[in-house]
Amino acid sequence: MIETLTLLLAWLAGVLLGVVFFGGLWWTVRKGLSSTHPALWFLGSLILRTSMAVAGFCLVASGHWERLLVCLLGFIIARHIVARLTQSSEEASHAS
Repeated sequence: MIETLTLLLAWLAGVLLGVVFFGGLWWTVRKGLSSTHPALWFLGSLILRTSMAVAGFCLVASGHWERLLVCLLGFIIARHIVARLTQSSEEASHAS
């Protein structure tokens, strides 16, 4: 029971990490394209998002490969969620 709860929390942490990572990427692209210094936006965002994701994976896994695997699964699922949500947002902004 405890192990199942731990894996569920690892999955939720992966989803949260993924939403922050890919949502941050989407936000960075929108801001960076209209910025006068887009290279700073993209480089700063890359460093910040990657650092947060790696630190989150290390914290969640804490030496257990099962937690890391489940966390990674949540991260990948979040990628699809963010892609679908941002695609809907893009279609709505292009229609108007």
